[in-house]
Amino acid sequence: MKTAAILRALTGVLLLLLGAVQAGAQAVTIFAAASLQGPLDDIAAAWPGEATISYAGSGTIARQISLGAPADVVMLASPDWMAWLSERGFLHGPAQDVTANRLVLIGPASAAPLPDVTADTLSARLGDGRLAMGQHMAVPAGLYGAAWLRRIGAWDNLRTRLAETENVRAALALVARGEVPLGLVYASDAQAETSVRVLHAVPPDMHPPILYPAAAITPAGVPFLQHLIAARGHFADAGFVALP
Repeated sequence: MKTAAILRALTGVLLLLLGAVQAGAQAVTIFAAASLQGPLDDIAAAWPGEATISYAGSGTIARQISLGAPADVVMLASPDWMAWLSERGFLHGPAQDVTANRLVLIGPASAAPLPDVTADTLSARLGDGRLAMGQHMAVPAGLYGAAWLRRIGAWDNLRTRLAETENVRAALALVARGEVPLGLVYASDAQAETSVRVLHAVPPDMHPPILYPAAAITPAGVPFLQHLIAARGHFADAGFVALP
């Protein structure tokens, strides 16, 4: 714990020094996956210039950038969507993995844990309700969730009982408001919402790795990307998984 506190303090000092060097830092616009809201807000607040963040689903962001949306930096919840942008020449330099995450099954704060998750136990817990998750054809959390449901043999039974959303935070909100009994979100989302609880942690080998790459889109985005990488410890504090 002391080591972690020292590292956070050193990171803060480095950010202050970086801010002093970049006192004339120009304004930047960041397009970021919705699940990054919170820690990325804190990192942007420490930027010495003006930083504006637009949050959405990773697939939506990638398509917006491809259509000319004015982003300087992009950070997604999907290496595949980042590769899609790279292949089309939209990145100013290589992408870098900044942090990672875990997939969890959540329910209302009063719900009982669900340690033995099968197609039958999921169906029984849902009852007449639906399972909230990101759109499985476009939203990374939905893609990861669909991969897990297929692995446990529940996809065919549940695919018509989904409440699919445009981003993972929208799925979280459905559970938090009691509109659905279950949801598939990231561990960091569950940590940020007191109205839900984790019922089951999905084994990481049951879906593709959940990585968050970031890249500059314009030359103006390069300094902010460096600032972002220097401050990535904020993501671990918010429930994300730290990378080596």
